[in-house]
Amino acid sequence: MIIPWQDIAPDTLENLISEFVLREGTDYGEIEISHQEKVDQIKVLLKNGEAMVVFSELHETVDIQTKARFNPNLTNHEFE
Repeated sequence: MIIPWQDIAPDTLENLISEFVLREGTDYGEIEISHQEKVDQIKVLLKNGEAMVVFSELHETVDIQTKARFNPNLTNHEFE
């Protein structure tokens, strides 16, 4: 189930994004990106509709996924 990021309390959203960034690792290529910069990048993806907050009822977990990873067949119109 997709959870609108706007419905999540700001502190909770910040913690969720931070935890997601930590799970994804720290190797960003030739240029090192700070944790806060990566968090800010994820916020932009959420605001632009390129990422979403997803709740798994089966696993009772919350995750952030890109639109393409969640469903590669979604179009922008179907995602919004």
